[in-house]
Amino acid sequence: MFQLSQIRCFVIVANELHFGRAAARLHMTQPPLSRQIQQLEAALGVPLLERNQRNVRLTPAGKAFLPEATYLLEASQTAASVARRAASGEAGSISLGYVAGASFVLLPRIVAAARMQLPGLDVVLRDMSTVEQYEALRSGRLDVGIVRAPADHADLRSASVVREPFVAAVPVGHPLAARRRLAMADLHGQDLVMYEPGQGGSMYELLTAAFHAAHVAPRYVQYVRQTYCVMGLVSSGIGIALVQASAAGLRVPGVVARPIALPADTVSEMHLAWRAADENGNPAVERFRQLVLRSR
Repeated sequence: MFQLSQIRCFVIVANELHFGRAAARLHMTQPPLSRQIQQLEAALGVPLLERNQRNVRLTPAGKAFLPEATYLLEASQTAASVARRAASGEAGSISLGYVAGASFVLLPRIVAAARMQLPGLDVVLRDMSTVEQYEALRSGRLDVGIVRAPADHADLRSASVVREPFVAAVPVGHPLAARRRLAMADLHGQDLVMYEPGQGGSMYELLTAAFHAAHVAPRYVQYVRQTYCVMGLVSSGIGIALVQASAAGLRVPGVVARPIALPADTVSEMHLAWRAADENGNPAVERFRQLVLRSR
């Protein structure tokens, strides 16, 4: 079987059609260069070059072999580069889970930064709840997640990446839409579209705790999982909703966003989550994690 070193020697000789010049380019003398070509021809079972004292010519087999040999050299160089980049975390593939609320601002910002700073890294996106992401992280089906709650498992790590206030999403025809700013008390007895409970660090638990502490009792008329659906129901006049401020950028027809005074700790927060073992064991995950945390 032939070797890449023999292929390299043949390609240089074929391009130069002169053993002396080829040997100089390869930083070797002519005798070992001739041996490399002879060994390659023996491995292939066909002559590749016609030699005499005056010149060197490619045989028909040599002419046919040259483009394939050139491709082999280029492919080997590409393979080596890919391997080195993967080892450094600059190339490869990772799976990134995200809660729907991340898709307004945070997720696009992260993906854009990764494409610019780690162009060789393929980021596969998966829309999943916080609970689903933590299960997938523990089972190895997910590499990194954007979640609502910090990690509470010994094998997982997390870091806060964004905190933003809530705003009130109000149907255009609702009396509260005329207000420039709302208070929690304004929601007492109002029809409210609320997030589903039990989603892991869910906004249901966060918001209901704030209402309870303030002795405010809205009427929960519909429970939904994603902010897109929340905004659609508000647009239809089903009720008011509290959503993260970035959701106001959706500009859903029939909905106005109003600032609302809430306790200081009642904010929409998202975390980046990953496996502790990947901090030293997966270069791609580690490079991606560092990129996200730097861009906070």
